[in-house]
Amino acid sequence: MKTSEHIRLSIIPYSPDLKNEWDLFVESSKNGTFLLKRDYIDYHSDRFPDHSLIITRNGIIYSILPACKIKNDIHSHAGLTYGGLIMSRKCTSAEILEIFTLIKEYFKSEGIVNFIYKPVPHIYHSLPSEEDLYALFRIDAKLVERKVASVVFKDERIKFRHIRKSGINKAIQAMVEVRETDDFKTFWTILSSNLLLKYNTYPVHTLEEIENLSKKFPKEIKLFGAFIEDRMEGGVIIYETSQVAHCQYISASPYGKATGSLDLIFDILINDVFKDKMYFDFGTSNEDGGKILNEQLIYQKEGFGGRAICYDTYSIPIN
Repeated sequence: MKTSEHIRLSIIPYSPDLKNEWDLFVESSKNGTFLLKRDYIDYHSDRFPDHSLIITRNGIIYSILPACKIKNDIHSHAGLTYGGLIMSRKCTSAEILEIFTLIKEYFKSEGIVNFIYKPVPHIYHSLPSEEDLYALFRIDAKLVERKVASVVFKDERIKFRHIRKSGINKAIQAMVEVRETDDFKTFWTILSSNLLLKYNTYPVHTLEEIENLSKKFPKEIKLFGAFIEDRMEGGVIIYETSQVAHCQYISASPYGKATGSLDLIFDILINDVFKDKMYFDFGTSNEDGGKILNEQLIYQKEGFGGRAICYDTYSIPIN
């Protein structure tokens, strides 16, 4: 355990007996989401050995770090879209600087070589929470990956492009019905087929994993399907947080694409189901750590009024 003599900050390795305290802190933090709760983090703990930390101030949890260890590196978090320090609403810039110093000392004592850090993008913050970005600058962290996501901002909507409106009209003419469903199996068949054909890969989650996660987080993980004659031809899995509706998976069958099913789904999600959310996040459109922009994919997302938010990754040498 490492302790600051100045403001009495301490580091405690996370253990399963602290699950309730961890989850309660995520709920009360200023930049945490359900992805940082233990039931989500731990679903793939067999692939990402947990190395999470709890930082206390005078014995009270003040910040947490979801993390896993891969060889001699610590990642926050390799199995999550984002991670980084999850902070109390009372955290100050000076304290976060001190916390980073403590964390580096702690990792150094454990023989860690690099600390890979993915901060929570600002659209997910319930309060301004970029104290960690300033600390990263101060400790000479290096930006090693930047992915661009397309996000619709509620208060300044950009009109849909004509091609998207055309798709919506086509779907209406084809009598496409959009509704929430729990038929993850059918959607997974569509999604897996598309990913295998186009990218020779598979979804990050298995069908069993996404079904189990949706049961643990029924208010946060939702599937919206496009149905034609009661047959699913496409769908979108939404991860819902306090301010953001995030598209985790998007896919349609060949017939679903031909009938504009996804255009109608997004129209309904943006302008009806999640109209009160501050942000609608289509997700990223990159390959190779952000070095390649999938222009066809991002063109579709920008056609609904999405504009750029960056998902960044930093590398911090431990020396």
